[in-house]
Amino acid sequence: MSTSVVRSAALRHTVVGTVRTHFPAATRASSRCFSTNFVRRAKDPKMSSGPPKHEMQYFPNMTTALPATSGEFRRVLWTGLYSQVVLMTVPVGGDIGDEVHTVDQALTFTSGVGKATINGKDQDVKAGDLMVVPAGTQHQFVNTGPTPLILYTIYSPAEHDSQTVHKTKEEGDEEEENGKDEAPEWSRKSQAENEKAGLVNTSGKY
Repeated sequence: MSTSVVRSAALRHTVVGTVRTHFPAATRASSRCFSTNFVRRAKDPKMSSGPPKHEMQYFPNMTTALPATSGEFRRVLWTGLYSQVVLMTVPVGGDIGDEVHTVDQALTFTSGVGKATINGKDQDVKAGDLMVVPAGTQHQFVNTGPTPLILYTIYSPAEHDSQTVHKTKEEGDEEEENGKDEAPEWSRKSQAENEKAGLVNTSGKY
């Protein structure tokens, strides 16, 4: 089971003008208008919904094989106590969405070309590039090339539900607007809380 893959968790968002602003659930509950449309929960039940085990999580060929193996707009690969790994595929002519997160985000591009806009500043991106978006910073990524823009992103802490799979951006947006893509509570605890609960200790024995 040392190569088992775990999924990730997410925060909800509120629409402010054309920018999606993501807030913790308690804050969003009073400010978000929920859609009345039925939303199918796009989750992978094979992925763990609880805290991660103390074992290796191995993802081979992340910078070379993704174009042949990726397809969904968003797929959570692993969720930890303090971070989350998510795979994304932005279709030709598509974008991630103009938004602001309350968590840090680092994006590594593995295929395609695009344009990043971070706090009003544009930057072309391509396979091999790394982009860091600090918490509370406006950002948007647009696919400007003839092939899918593929990347994996690390949130710290988690931003999505640990079992999330979104086939399209529209599916992801609707789940978020309806409160169906929340980061699990255990992924938002402090170091002190996790140590007190026995989830983390310096002995490495559990």
